[in-house]
Amino acid sequence: MSEQNTTPNPADGRVPLAGSERPAAARIQATLGPVDPSRRIEVTVILRRQEALPETSGEPMSREDLAQRHGASAEDLRLATGTFARLGAEILEADPASRRIRLAGTVQELSRIFGTTLEEVTSSGPHGHDVTHRHRTGGLQIPAELDGIVTAVLGLDDRPQARAQFHALPLAAAGTSYTPPELARIYNFPADADGSGQVVAIIELGGGFGQADLDAYFSGLRIHGPKVTAVGVDGAVNMPGQDPTGADGEVLLDIEVVGALAPKADILVYFAPNTDAGFLDAVINASHAAPTPASISISWGQNEDAWTAQARTAFDQAVADATALGVTVTAAAGDNGSADGATDGKDHADFPASSPHVLACGGTRLDADPATGIIRSETVWNDGPKSATGGGYSDTFPAPAWQSGLPAHARHHKPAPKPTPGSHGRGVPDVSGVADPQTGYKVRVDGKDMVIGGTSAVAPLWAALIALFAQTTGRRFGQIQPLLYSRSAGFHDVTSGNNGTYQAAPGWDPCTGLGSPDGAALLAAIKSGL
Repeated sequence: MSEQNTTPNPADGRVPLAGSERPAAARIQATLGPVDPSRRIEVTVILRRQEALPETSGEPMSREDLAQRHGASAEDLRLATGTFARLGAEILEADPASRRIRLAGTVQELSRIFGTTLEEVTSSGPHGHDVTHRHRTGGLQIPAELDGIVTAVLGLDDRPQARAQFHALPLAAAGTSYTPPELARIYNFPADADGSGQVVAIIELGGGFGQADLDAYFSGLRIHGPKVTAVGVDGAVNMPGQDPTGADGEVLLDIEVVGALAPKADILVYFAPNTDAGFLDAVINASHAAPTPASISISWGQNEDAWTAQARTAFDQAVADATALGVTVTAAAGDNGSADGATDGKDHADFPASSPHVLACGGTRLDADPATGIIRSETVWNDGPKSATGGGYSDTFPAPAWQSGLPAHARHHKPAPKPTPGSHGRGVPDVSGVADPQTGYKVRVDGKDMVIGGTSAVAPLWAALIALFAQTTGRRFGQIQPLLYSRSAGFHDVTSGNNGTYQAAPGWDPCTGLGSPDGAALLAAIKSGL
């Protein structure tokens, strides 16, 4: 497989697109030749901002204000759409607020415009299942007149971008398990809040749900189930029972956790293709929807190095837009310990959890009395390198201001003989909750009762809690991390256990963050700071 040359070509008026360089997919099983040049495909193009977003957000912006000051300028949008149309692409959408242009065209047309070659290969995806997809290597090129204006071109290569962060067990095989209402008691969720008037969005990159499962599950909990709506993105739809990776378990876990903890909230489930473009488009569509959601839950991710630089930046900026609009985005910190499933012998943070604009959610092992809510012990979830909470430090994003005051000892946890990390970026996670499948969540999936764990369960747990906070306070929080890090109450501090390289300790640590929630105490602490 030859790498695409990204040298500027004055003859065809193209220049390299920074950050678009892409290595070959891991574990390629077969190379099937060039993609049919007449096949119609769609891609997502992101443009530059007019003005940078402020580092700290005050009151949520309106979508109109975001577009006017921080979206794509009318001039950039006109130039980009005009250029792409002239070169033969079809303009499907051009949105100034999200700075997004959706293009369609044949493989031949779009490969020519962006200076690349697309092959069809079969590779083993992030879940270990073989997937046939379009594939490119090297960098992309863009028309010279759009140099500095276009910042990302996603979707030409449609290899799977992320894995769902969950582990399922048959009900009989689980040691201890909890229903979401039991966890609400254990974690002291506000008793007088039910999510009324709030919207929680959930991002899914596969799988589906059936209403019969939801009806049976909520009926068994004696809960009047929430309104759940499936929203298709980029051609994906709700398709239960057809995903070979078992993604139905992820979808139903997310819905059942949010629905049981915030039963009066409206739940919108965004189904998107598992590609860099699909993932980004789902987050954009969810955060720019009306009414604006209180929170977005993301249970999918992959280590930072598995993303192109342009995709990481575009995704981080989309989440920054979401926080500016008042949306709190929660994301699973990973289920494969401090290495995050990488095989290079190094530690890695999971993305998008490592974005400083995301509330990163780590995992614990919980021993509690469901009847009284008393926690007997809570430790770092670690059943081995392939079943342990993610956590550590970003190699991409610097430590944000609200993490600058972390105690020095929290930055150097390591059981021997692992080396001390040399320098640290953004620390992951921010918060935590039960994730060990041996002390997991009782759910119903495709007609079967089972127990599921993983940090993918913690993201919807915190998304539901944020919705309850929004209902109680009458406000949306957006980037809530500065508020959380400035509070001295509201968390169960987890001080025992490790996730591989990093060890838990008093205060924040790169295994469980600030700790698991004491919901009512945290709400009181937040109210005192408003």
